[in-house]
Amino acid sequence: MCQHQPPCPPADSADREAAHVATRHPEQGWSLLCNGVLLFEDTGELLPDGQVIAPHRPTGSLTAAA
Repeated sequence: MCQHQPPCPPADSADREAAHVATRHPEQGWSLLCNGVLLFEDTGELLPDGQVIAPHRPTGSLTAAA
């Protein structure tokens, strides 16, 4: 699928999000990477095999120690 040199990481690798963006739809909140991964703005992912990766951005807020 990927024509880049060096090739982008495959969809089943840990660094799959490093693949180039093939199509971007910010108004809908998603991008299609050249490895077939749908990457959502909430950091969730849908892999080409149908596997869902839950959002994984930090959810806690940083607070200063008093």
